[in-house]
Amino acid sequence: MDRFLEMQTFTAVVDAGSFVGAAEALGLSKAAVSRHVVELENRLGIRLLHRTTRRVAMTPEGQAFFARSKDLLAELDDAEAEVTAQRDAVSGILRINVPFTFGILHLAPLWGLFRAQHPQVILDVTLADRVVDLVEEGYDLAIRIAALESSSLVSRRLASTRMTLCASPQYLLQHGTPRHPDELLAHQVIAYSHFATRDEWHFTGPQGRLSVRTRPWMRTNNGETCRAVALAHQGVILQPSFLVGSDLAAGTLVELMPAYRSTELGIYAVYPTRKHLSAKVRVLIDFLAAHFSSSGAAWDLAPATGA
Repeated sequence: MDRFLEMQTFTAVVDAGSFVGAAEALGLSKAAVSRHVVELENRLGIRLLHRTTRRVAMTPEGQAFFARSKDLLAELDDAEAEVTAQRDAVSGILRINVPFTFGILHLAPLWGLFRAQHPQVILDVTLADRVVDLVEEGYDLAIRIAALESSSLVSRRLASTRMTLCASPQYLLQHGTPRHPDELLAHQVIAYSHFATRDEWHFTGPQGRLSVRTRPWMRTNNGETCRAVALAHQGVILQPSFLVGSDLAAGTLVELMPAYRSTELGIYAVYPTRKHLSAKVRVLIDFLAAHFSSSGAAWDLAPATGA
């Protein structure tokens, strides 16, 4: 039997002056209330209450136990209230892991805005493209860009981005514009080395899904480097629209083969558990969701200009 439940039942009987009143206050049956008090007395080996048909009265031992029980139950209430207040307070250290390029381009401008709204939160933001273990490495939240697989983690979709094939107009003038993915074999390719499929690029076109194995002259683990080399007119890249969207809008890069679409990826806030989610994590997720909902995936608004 739960010792605190026995104690709580006993004090409820005393406060109500009857077993019936205690049953109503606790939402239990009269028989359950009586059983809890009897089991408490049996466990202690002492009578705590005198029962009559009209009322109950405490024994001297019951009076001493009642006073101590009230103190202990009050301390328990205080402890629970303190923990709940800490849970609900938007304060403390918030450890976040974000992808490097997306973190710089689209999240860095938001941290100051978030802090202005929640000045008691201390942000600890780590930029890394590797997939961290949130639980083992002590992160409260991570931003992941992926076709998210099922896992023990909980996620909330914030936005989406699509992998976009593009090159500079100067490069295309010199080397020609590819019209079909198979033609990429004849082009200079700047590859992102963290692709799960490495040098094999996948597309969905008028005839369905197809893939082509490219022959990169350069590989790098950083999308910004791919973009910079493409802007220097040195080849074709396949990079997310959140990175190259502004270049497409400005015309410094041109989308190639828009009829052949590559992968669309979700941008997710990922966290270990939905149960007992702290206030600081909850408000950050809501903040990011509201931002990307209001701004939209602006990087996907540029029209395709390639052939």
